[in-house]
Amino acid sequence: MTSSSVSSASSSSVSRRAVVGAALPGAVVAATAGPARAASAVSGVSGAPARVKAAAPALPPLDAAALRAAISDLAHPELTAAQLRVTGSAGRWYGTAGVADRASGRPVRASDTFRIGSITKVFVATVVLQLVAEGRLALDATIQHLLPGLLPAEFPEITVTQLLNHTSGLPDEQGGLDLSTPEAIARHRHDRWTPHQIVAMLPPGPMKFAPGTGQEYRGINYVLLALLVERLTGRRYAEAIGSRILRPLDLRHTSLPGADPRIHGPHVHGYMRMTDGSLLDITEYDQTLAWGEGEMISTTGDLDRFVTALFSGDLVPPRVLENMFTLPPDSVRMLDGSPARYGAGLQTVTLNGITLWGKTGERYGYASAMFATRDQQRRAAFAFNAVRRDSTQIQATLRIAEALTKG
Repeated sequence: MTSSSVSSASSSSVSRRAVVGAALPGAVVAATAGPARAASAVSGVSGAPARVKAAAPALPPLDAAALRAAISDLAHPELTAAQLRVTGSAGRWYGTAGVADRASGRPVRASDTFRIGSITKVFVATVVLQLVAEGRLALDATIQHLLPGLLPAEFPEITVTQLLNHTSGLPDEQGGLDLSTPEAIARHRHDRWTPHQIVAMLPPGPMKFAPGTGQEYRGINYVLLALLVERLTGRRYAEAIGSRILRPLDLRHTSLPGADPRIHGPHVHGYMRMTDGSLLDITEYDQTLAWGEGEMISTTGDLDRFVTALFSGDLVPPRVLENMFTLPPDSVRMLDGSPARYGAGLQTVTLNGITLWGKTGERYGYASAMFATRDQQRRAAFAFNAVRRDSTQIQATLRIAEALTKG
């Protein structure tokens, strides 16, 4: 079942938890080159001097048929639902496919919530940069100074910037759960974690690389940042996000569930294909293992409102916001040798000559993304429900990204 509206100018162990939801594939992201790296050195982020940005070229008009086709293919990979919201000065479109609930057959609605996974990191980074703008935090301050005794004493000093842009070099967590089969995942879905238990899985070494010399996407970086938010604000990090972002922007459908495994109100269900071929409703799932880095719930409408306010400078002053769009120096590479693609909270990709900034996210049964051009000619928030959490999911993301950027 599909619906759309158009208005336009035309293995899984805990130690691997950070990899999931990380990025578009390196082959695509590697196309990001000079323009994305031209951000300035601002508020403690090292880089090239500020440069005058060239006027962005006009984007191609939206192709409603291509967008509809991109979300309507529920077989490659196997999806139970998909939805896409496109906004911005270059056109608007919204469409859905599949069902929100297989039991009832109800179609997806725009107000249905879903788990947004690692898009949570953008909310955390926003609060951290607000604290920088308020003079309560310096980006070159070390986490060891700010949260003494939390990390192993053997670790070299790691700055706030290095946590934000995934250049910390932290070693893999150890002693995690075996989540290598769907049955094991289902068995552990109600496990309860604390952030300190997560941090305690870090071994004393060795580091993956010296802090600031490489880039590796790691969820533990944002567990540490959320703990820092709590230390500096004296509030739970969920409360800080609520008071600083959710309520000011009236994001009524966005929440941090904490230890509540349910999604309340109308929502899209997530499903998981089991070894015997059956589908398990995996919607109810304790998200405490994703504390600080992947637990949030939202809608495409709320994500669009959030990214609009963020890119417009309504949440973080432009001078400090520039850190989100600042990549490490060219000498800093991902572990596979591809160019760095993470700023302080955002990732970047260039496709069909169009550079987008934003974030992807995944949880079991859910995948989502929130991206925009810096000038907001095009913004997009989408979600889909893949029944397998593996590399095949990228097919859906790439198909949607291609439809968003191809003229």
